[in-house]
Order: sequence, then structure tokens, then C-alpha cells
Amino acid sequence: MKINLLIGILFCSTLFACGNKNDDRFVFFLHNRFLEEHELNELHPEFGRTEYNEIIAEFKKSGLKVISEKRSGNVNAREYAIGIVTQIDSLIKNGTEPKKITVVGTSKGGYIAQYVSTLADNPELNFVFVASFRNSDLENIPEINFCGNILTIYEKTDSFGVSAIRKKENSTCEIKNFKEIELNTGMEHGFLFKPLKEWIEPTIKWANGNYGLE
Repeated sequence: MKINLLIGILFCSTLFACGNKNDDRFVFFLHNRFLEEHELNELHPEFGRTEYNEIIAEFKKSGLKVISEKRSGNVNAREYAIGIVTQIDSLIKNGTEPKKITVVGTSKGGYIAQYVSTLADNPELNFVFVASFRNSDLENIPEINFCGNILTIYEKTDSFGVSAIRKKENSTCEIKNFKEIELNTGMEHGFLFKPLKEWIEPTIKWANGNYGLE
């Protein structure tokens, strides 16, 4: 796990007592693969710039405490997820209720988030998987086991635009709340490069415990 993420955790522990003395809600944001291998201002040939800072700003604007970093290199999803689980455990030990912690992942970040869900094995945590499921995943990564309150968001014109209900049904953990949102922006995979209200708003509601998305 990169040191700047560790510093972020220590910073939140000092200033906010990690939610122990107030109603802070935390979001771990895990970005897409393109940004992992390119600089912040580099343009994807089809979808343009990943608006990473703008996405984080939207979460912060809503009052959520965001923990995130720009990954570098082609990280191993499962290994990276282990580091996130360690940070979640630290928050919980410092008094944050699991239901006030949400892990949000877009594209590859969504796969990392799925590993966090699997490894944390905590039905009280919240997860939002954005554009990060294919039917072939059922056979290719069978070790993924959904656990927690889970929202999946996908785009109809995207190659990752399919329902993950079969994975939910194949998972052995208790899933108290599960919802799916199918978008039809026509933007294919590019919809997650921007802080579109179509996926940002339901994500914020989910992180605030509004599982009805009303």
C-alpha cells in the first residue's frame, strides 16, 4: 500500500477520530485502470481525461470523507485490496461503524472493490461497483464472493454493461441490501471517466445509508 494512503488514514484518525465522535462517513474511492498507467492529465484516445479530482470533489462536497490515491503501475487487484481491508479494519478499531464505510470502485477499481468485499467479509460494509462485471467473471474469477450492502451501476452501451445478479446469487455471504442501476448515456465505458450525476448521486445516497436510493 502506498505511503500517501497510509498518511491519509493517520490524518483522518487525528482530525476526525475516524468517526468515533461524530457522524463521519468514509468513502474509499478506487479509480479505473487507465489512470493507473497514465498521468492525471493524459487523454484516453476514446474517452478523454479521467476526471479523478473532480469525482473526489463531488464526494467531498456531499460531506463524505474521502480516502483515495492515484495508483501507479499495473497493480495486482487482490494484493491492493488487502491493503484497503487493513485500512478499513483500522477505521473500525478506532470507532467507525462499518455501515459508515463505503468502498467505491470504477472499472478495475471496481474489481479491487470486489476483492475488498470478499476479503473483508463484513455484511455491514457498503460497496458500489461501477462498470466492473462481465458474465465471464463467474468462471474466470470464482474466488470473488460479494459481501456487504452492494450497489452495482453499469452502462447499457458498455462492454461491462451487464447485471451482476448471478454473482450475487452465487455468493455465500449475507447481502442485506442489493440494487442495480442500468444507465443509458450512450457514452460506453467513458461514462465513468466523468463525475456524471447519473452514477455519482446514487453512490452518495448509498454511502449515506439510503439503500432505497430515494
